[in-house]
Amino acid sequence: MKAMVLKAAGSPLVLENVADPVPGPGEAVAKVLACGAGLTIHHARAGRIKVDYPRILGHEITGEIVATGSGVVGLRPGDGVTAYFYLTCGECRWCRVNRETLCENFGGYVGREIDGGYAEYIKLPARSFMKFPEGLDWRGKPAEAAVICDAIATPLKVTRRARVSPTDTVAVFGAGGGLGLHMLQVARWAHACKVIGVDVMASKFEACVKAGADATIDATDGRVAEQLLEATGGRGVDVCIDFVCSRDTIETGFAALGKGGRLVMLGGHGAPFSARPGEMLRKEIELLGSRYATRQEVNESLELVARGELSAWVMEKVPLAQAESVHQKLDRSAITGRAVLMMQ
Repeated sequence: MKAMVLKAAGSPLVLENVADPVPGPGEAVAKVLACGAGLTIHHARAGRIKVDYPRILGHEITGEIVATGSGVVGLRPGDGVTAYFYLTCGECRWCRVNRETLCENFGGYVGREIDGGYAEYIKLPARSFMKFPEGLDWRGKPAEAAVICDAIATPLKVTRRARVSPTDTVAVFGAGGGLGLHMLQVARWAHACKVIGVDVMASKFEACVKAGADATIDATDGRVAEQLLEATGGRGVDVCIDFVCSRDTIETGFAALGKGGRLVMLGGHGAPFSARPGEMLRKEIELLGSRYATRQEVNESLELVARGELSAWVMEKVPLAQAESVHQKLDRSAITGRAVLMMQ
């Protein structure tokens, strides 16, 4: 099969012919129709995340099961599937209470510890595949179906972590990116009273408004906290969601929070930051970390798209062989929304 292979941190992805995967006991193989190219994958390519080389990246897939190993139940050839990004045990305390992202026996990630979806076929533990629901057109729209498992499921979890309500004003930092646009949409779906997109790329603001933003703020002028306070009549925002997580964005988000405000951080690689305990106490501010989504939230996201309540914002679709050019554009923050690699 053809696959884009990463051989070293920061090196270009290389198109190679590699052996077709064969499922072992408890495993299944799917033909990949499409695979999303998000920032998590980009961080792995750039060497900011540990990867065992050589590695085939990618986890946001639309696939069709073609083979199953012994002991596999619930999957059969022809099933349309996506992948659950985390390799979890399903048995520990956290998995049993539907918080798989805290799994005590965490095995890593699809596309890092095991080969992922930048290839014509993908082999995974059978439980890592999740079937598409009835009504979701994964054959007709494989690119859009592929990114639901992360780009929509992650924001869905954030709305619950942050307890977004109809009285809340929500600000999204990094609003024009693959997660950011979907976060704007999900915040609007959750009935936030006002949604504000913050980004350094003004060229992405039109898409932000289409995705659900009531207003946008250009972060290049260094007045984001003041502008957020102005936009709320001095009250401050209720929820800041930070997909950038630099020291500057975190501290700016903190400064813009009003009473009872919640700051949710998802960047994962930012520098240490300062927060004033006295202000946290006085305003009852909450600082929250959030990572990926539960299997239930992935399933719910798939159902929401199938029902037409949410949709995937895929702005670029390119052949597998052009994966490196997509990541070079991600380096320049030149992609609005999600880009997807197409296998056919």
